[in-house]
Amino acid sequence: MYAALWRVLPGPWWVRVLILLILATAIVYGLFMWVFPWVSQFVNPQDVTVQ
Repeated sequence: MYAALWRVLPGPWWVRVLILLILATAIVYGLFMWVFPWVSQFVNPQDVTVQ
């Protein structure tokens, strides 16, 4: 999968690395801004049942 992604990206290796870093940053930002707050509505951290 990673090799296929690497082959699809345009440019020399340093441009590919830059594109992948930008994509990874955008994905992490999206997770922290939209996905994690949405999931936190369904997870109650006060309801712990460890014995």
